[in-house]
Amino acid sequence: MKTEVIYTLDSPYREKLKVTGYRFGSGRKSVCIVGAIRGNEVQQLYVCSQLVKKLKELEMHGAIVSDNEIMVIPSVNHHAMSIGKRFWAVDNTDINRMFPGYDKGETTQRIAAGVFECVKEYSYGIQFASFYLPGDFVPHVRMMETGYQNTSLATLFGLPYVVVRKPKPIDTTTLNYNWQVWETSAFSVYTSETDVVDEESARQAVSAVLRFLTRMGILRYNSHNGYIASIIKEEELTIVKTNASGIYRRLKSPGEEVHMGDVLGEILDPYEGEEIYKVLAPTDGIIFFAHKKPLVTESEIVYKLIRRLHE
Repeated sequence: MKTEVIYTLDSPYREKLKVTGYRFGSGRKSVCIVGAIRGNEVQQLYVCSQLVKKLKELEMHGAIVSDNEIMVIPSVNHHAMSIGKRFWAVDNTDINRMFPGYDKGETTQRIAAGVFECVKEYSYGIQFASFYLPGDFVPHVRMMETGYQNTSLATLFGLPYVVVRKPKPIDTTTLNYNWQVWETSAFSVYTSETDVVDEESARQAVSAVLRFLTRMGILRYNSHNGYIASIIKEEELTIVKTNASGIYRRLKSPGEEVHMGDVLGEILDPYEGEEIYKVLAPTDGIIFFAHKKPLVTESEIVYKLIRRLHE
């Protein structure tokens, strides 16, 4: 393992931002794995730390196939993480909305440019990402429909689902999108949590990456076969919204099977404690995403369901 600082940014108020990369193996730039780009992505940081630990062990035992280099970048925005912020603390901008970056632009554009210069030439790119909605997912691989995506490769992670979504204009400045434009096969891996560590889904994510690397001939590793992934389009997910605001009580979790009419959650009056609204399942299916914050507003997305295949 070789440790190096891939990008440095001076700061007038605190220590330099140093983005650290861990290189395993040598030769062809095979795969780059990126963790926390946002400051609340503690789970993503943790998963990468466990990958670094495992890859270090595997490299010592000669398990990396010759002429393959693996790069792991556990954290990009640890300045925000250290003070409990999701975005760059000075101007509240999102580094993952600044790619491919501009080395003479604003601070987050320069950070994105410095990181992208290091990661853009790898054959495969894996990002441990987080969603804009506060909640939990069934672990899955997510891809943008850019014309460069390869869902067959995404199934090799062995996670339960591969989700394909059509990119919006704002998505064109994400790492995943620009990786694909620069001809890197890019995958975003989502675990169950973001701002807390979930050991079970973290182990599942580490196993999924090692499984992918093994199946791509980059690593020699005996792993469980995982799931036969189902490929779904994001627009096919059934969205469940609230009809009231208040204190939210979640009753179902990701991965649970539900039936039409099941009570998924309750909203309570924040002053009087009485139930004012029941969140009901509009269809039979499996919970893919579930809101987890204690408060909700009216018309907020609280669940996304995968419809039963027989419907």
